[in-house]
Amino acid sequence: MMADKRTQHRAACHCGAVQFQVRLSDDFETIRRCSCSYCRMRGAIAASARLEDITFLRGEEKLTLYTFNTGNAKHYFCSDCGIYTHHQRRSNPYEFGINVACIEGVSPFDFPEVLVMDGVRHPSDTGAAAQVAGTLRF
Repeated sequence: MMADKRTQHRAACHCGAVQFQVRLSDDFETIRRCSCSYCRMRGAIAASARLEDITFLRGEEKLTLYTFNTGNAKHYFCSDCGIYTHHQRRSNPYEFGINVACIEGVSPFDFPEVLVMDGVRHPSDTGAAAQVAGTLRF
């Protein structure tokens, strides 16, 4: 079996009640935001990880689940501090979107440009390919 060369990142919510390790699917190459009603208000930047690539070290029982509309996307946040840590994607239920701000040593302001995907006209609703709504620049 070949060793997994991807970086194992440590991550946590603001208060540290929820702590986890994660290997990102493609490092930070496909970071993105979304323009759907929930993500627009949340404002987080997400990186991709396969479901099996996240391991909770502490506080998994502190996670609270939020779903809306179709109920397919599952958004998790710490029940103590309220920080969104990750979500199971509607567009690919085999992936998590990981809040990059929760990753140790990473800030959302480290990325000069972030694509914003069109979540208002979601591919699951339209049957079309995912569309970029714009680019966020810092």
